[in-house]
Amino acid sequence: MSFNQDKKEKIEEVLNEIKEKNIKFCLLQFLSIEGTLKSIGINSNRIEEVLYSGEGFDGSSITGYGRLEESDMVAVPDPNTFGIIPWTNEKETDGRFICDIYNPDGTRFEGDPRYILQRTCLKAKKMGYILKVAPELEFFLLKQNGNDVPKATDTRGYFSDDAANQDHAIRKEIALNAEKFPFLEVETVHHEVARSQHEIDIRYNEVLHMADACMTMKMVIKATAAKHGYLATFMPKPWANHNGSGMHVHQSLWSIEKGENVFYDPNDPNKISDILRYFIGGQLKHAHSMTAILNSWPNSYKRLVPGYEAPTLIAWGFKNRSMLIRVPNFFEKASAARMEIRSPDPAGNIYLQFAALLNAGLDGIENKIIPPKPVEVNLFKISKDERKKMGVEELPESLGEALSHMRHSTFTRDMLGEVAYKAYSDSKMKENQLYNTQVSEWELNRYSTVL
Repeated sequence: MSFNQDKKEKIEEVLNEIKEKNIKFCLLQFLSIEGTLKSIGINSNRIEEVLYSGEGFDGSSITGYGRLEESDMVAVPDPNTFGIIPWTNEKETDGRFICDIYNPDGTRFEGDPRYILQRTCLKAKKMGYILKVAPELEFFLLKQNGNDVPKATDTRGYFSDDAANQDHAIRKEIALNAEKFPFLEVETVHHEVARSQHEIDIRYNEVLHMADACMTMKMVIKATAAKHGYLATFMPKPWANHNGSGMHVHQSLWSIEKGENVFYDPNDPNKISDILRYFIGGQLKHAHSMTAILNSWPNSYKRLVPGYEAPTLIAWGFKNRSMLIRVPNFFEKASAARMEIRSPDPAGNIYLQFAALLNAGLDGIENKIIPPKPVEVNLFKISKDERKKMGVEELPESLGEALSHMRHSTFTRDMLGEVAYKAYSDSKMKENQLYNTQVSEWELNRYSTVL
């Protein structure tokens, strides 16, 4: 079976770079259905063969990649994703490719998360659109000794600097390492609100390129942190009474034919188009059913509580950060017209998260889903009864509740496809059941002497 025949020119360019820079080893990478990074290492003297023929592997032990009786898979490197891993030994530098996953007969594997996003992008293309996104990735840098519980390394807050310059040095190294990979351009890096919490903002790009960039950025952050003796984690909420890590996603939709941002309307009082309103309407409509993808771990719901700058209510507005979706001030600049969804966290599968957002938005456009009126008051200061009268619903409060919405949604099943839907829902139900069987120290302290 032959692959990548339409990418011969790019393959030749990559092969020349591998030869010129004496790269001896390459990693073939992809994500499990849960979003964990998987990797196959190969000697570079085989890379031309693998680029055209793929590399076979047993997918039976990887979540979402087949049962024992149908476990053979083929990882096909995308030459456009090639990058040189900057933290490897200069004398023995490694290369990296992101892969598409195929069945042995040459058909695409339906459960490949990257393929699910590619299918969604094709749907948008047929409608005449390209989605561009810019995520804000938050994470924690912790210290861990042996099997001890990881601990915070600082008590600094939002935009705080440190006299020892350690934060800046690590964040700068992360940013410089990241920009050696394709599609990755870092806009800002800074300390976030919680202790030991940091944020890196990536410059907007087409949604598939950005998913590749986010997958790469998480690898870069973890590897660079480990080099300095830190544990980098995208766990949404390591501690109670502190802000958790989110991944706010800025989104804008562009016309392929005209090359214009279709979210902008110069004749509207707020300079936003009906298409943007429909896109928001679609994401609000499907907010319940896609939460299990945007917030995919039990710990995700420790972040989605009132009081810590994370949304819990399904509403939208302008500038208002208590909303699930807000339209930031873009100063009437057409190219900057956008919406921001604030519920996703960085612990999930980035390809599925972006596919869910795009699918929901496209459904809003196709069906002209008009969102409720924008809300410009802090909903957390309004009673639950008042919010109910306004038609404002709540996001799921647990992974179990989110999975229930997902099971009753044809939207999620259709977006994922049967293979991925079953693999994802089975995996997440097992995770939720495991979580529910645990008893915490807090529960023991609180209830053992009074019940």
